Amino acid sequence: MNEATDVPKALPLAGVRVVEFTHMVMGPTCGMILADLGAEVIKVEPIAGDNTRRLLGSGAGFFPMFNRNKRSLAVDVKDARGLEIVLKLVAQADVFSENFKAGTLDKLGLGSAALTALNPRLVVVSHKGFLPGPYEHRTALDEVVQMMGGLAYMTGPEGRPLRAGASVNDIMGGMFGAIAVLAALRERERTGRGQVVQSSLFENNVFLVAQHMLQYAVTGQPAAPMPSRISAWGIYDVFAVRDGEQIFLAVVSDTQWAIFCRAFGLDDLAADARLASNNQRVLAREWLIPLLRERLADRSAADITTLFESHGLPYAPITRPQDLFDDPHLAATGGLAPMTLPDGRAARAPLLPIVIDGQRPPLRMNPPQLGEHSAALLRELGYDDAAIDALVAAGVIGLPPAG
Repeated sequence: MNEATDVPKALPLAGVRVVEFTHMVMGPTCGMILADLGAEVIKVEPIAGDNTRRLLGSGAGFFPMFNRNKRSLAVDVKDARGLEIVLKLVAQADVFSENFKAGTLDKLGLGSAALTALNPRLVVVSHKGFLPGPYEHRTALDEVVQMMGGLAYMTGPEGRPLRAGASVNDIMGGMFGAIAVLAALRERERTGRGQVVQSSLFENNVFLVAQHMLQYAVTGQPAAPMPSRISAWGIYDVFAVRDGEQIFLAVVSDTQWAIFCRAFGLDDLAADARLASNNQRVLAREWLIPLLRERLADRSAADITTLFESHGLPYAPITRPQDLFDDPHLAATGGLAPMTLPDGRAARAPLLPIVIDGQRPPLRMNPPQLGEHSAALLRELGYDDAAIDALVAAGVIGLPPAG
């Protein structure tokens, strides 16, 4: 089963079977979370494979990141023999996960009504662009909903909407799909029946900007984009320091302000009555921040880091994603799991950001080769080698390249 590490104890979702018809990021993220927590996730792919396997540029990391701990079945579901295989899997499954356009799976005989009639205990999770309503017919992408949902407006400078630098809605939409699955499985313990649950990109994005919506409700003032916002904290900024380096510094309480002034010898600022409280420092930012930039400009980032670290003050280096492979905390805590990519190269990937009973949920299986588990899954369904060979010859199922 392409084991990556041994699992010392049963994971929380051990024994749960998920049949996954997903692609891109949102749906696969839901399956990855369930798989990382111990579920058996069967990724059903077309004979040519999930298109995500072949993406370039910013999409090159999608498949290996969001499809670990899964088994791959390559099958032509438009062929009656392929559909029969999938329906046999669904009959034994606990969860069916999909993120296709509305109506697509119905045409294939895999709509939620047909599946729940076949298996009343089945939980069906659909990942869509929008929850049911006037927008549900639209095609959505992460960037689309960031633009229409206020996140791009909040991220960029005035008049320059800018998408967030990661697939935040896709990933969180998949996460909320997984949460809904867990809730439905818990409900099934009480009722004995599954149900259909749904998550969406747009409503997820609205949830992300809800704090700014409520800010307007409370203050009557529109939230300003992040680059021009009125900060809630007196010092909460990126500072340019010696040798062109940058560092993020935060001083968010009156206690921290006193410590900061003492550590950097800013006795005059500590004694300034105009800066006595955080709210006063917020109101003084127009002259305070330029003054601090001037006083910190000749210090090195290493010197500032040492002082902030030793005094327990919040700070951060400005880190690029590739730098995280060398992060000492991730290395010390096992936060990056070694994996083998489908093409055989070695890599490392972040684990789920949770600890359960003292352990991070492990990487048990590498991201699969296309059709890597097709034969094994068919054998589990009762197909013999001759039947499997015939299905392969007919192009109904696919196997990985020999060798």
